[in-house]
Order: sequence, then structure tokens, then C-alpha cells
Amino acid sequence: MKIERAVISVSNKAGLAELAPFLKSYQIEIISTGGTKKYLDELKVNPKEMSEHTGFPEIMDGRVKTLHPKVHGGILNIRDKAEHQEAKKALGIQNIDMIVVNLYPFKEVVAKGCTFDEAIENIDIGGPSMIRAAAKNFKYVTVVVDPDDYPRVMADMKAHNGETTEELRFFLAKKVFFKTSDYDRAIYDYLSQASR
Repeated sequence: MKIERAVISVSNKAGLAELAPFLKSYQIEIISTGGTKKYLDELKVNPKEMSEHTGFPEIMDGRVKTLHPKVHGGILNIRDKAEHQEAKKALGIQNIDMIVVNLYPFKEVVAKGCTFDEAIENIDIGGPSMIRAAAKNFKYVTVVVDPDDYPRVMADMKAHNGETTEELRFFLAKKVFFKTSDYDRAIYDYLSQASR
């Protein structure tokens, strides 16, 4: 699948200084949020602000920024299903072909010791929603949750004129569900030991 638009929103910036300019070199529009956008601006990648893409501001201290139909419709639409494409056109939704997201560092925050409220604020909602949506639609969308996979993604794109193979997309999608199940388990374990 040809990649024309990507969302990058990461807490772990490792490898991003190589990946983001690489994507930009393929004329891929990059959409980003918060600290990731600032980091990418410093690299002169100059991504589009998520609120500009959705036409809706970040609200509630950043708790709600990517939970929007223009994001999830862009990820989840079936590219060769006429009804999906008609709805997309009618609602002004653009395809999102790549998601590069790693989640709030919940395990690391609680391992260092934190208050219950700090732990709760480090439960990622938008990130898991985006990566699960992209993994579900791996036939059309490339989802990358591990910086160790950036070189493989770049190599695949180089070998296929800016596209990724379904074999790679399926491999990456499976990693998403491992990641989210492990993430949810860590939250469950923490909450099970917390007293309220």
C-alpha cells in the first residue's frame, strides 16, 4: 500500500530522527501531537498539528486529541469498499496509511514510584485506540509500535517504491495486539494492588 499520510505520536523518540525525515522524503504528510510535534519541528520535519487535521482542538488536558472520526475513519475505512469511500468523501475524511505510536510509559512510571493519580494519567487511551484500529485494518494500514522495527519498515519502503508489503503489515499488526494485551495486563496488575 502506498503511504500518503502518517500519524506519528510517540513517548519514546528513539529512532525518530531517522524515520521521520525518511517518510518526509517520500512526500508523506505527517500529522503529530504535543511533544512529538515539537521534536519533529526541531528536526525540520514540520508535521501538521492533529487539531488542524481534525478541525477540533485538544481538550481536557490532552486526554482527548486523537479520538475523532477524521482519525479513526481515516484509519479504518476499507479502501476498496464503495460504501466506505462514499462515506469518507461525504464527511471529508482522508486516508491515514501509517500509524507510528508508542504508548504512555505506564510500566516505567509505576516502577519508579508514583501517586495513584499519576498512574491513572499514564493510562493511554488514544494510542491503543489508534494502533488497534490500524492493526485491524492491516490490509491497508502500516502500524509501527516498536522503534526496533523502523529500519525494517524503511527497508521495505525502499524496496517497494514507498509502499509496504502485506507480509510486513501483518507482522506489525500482530505486535500491536501483543503490546496492548501486555499494557492492559500491567494496568490490571497495578489496579489490583492499589487500595481505594
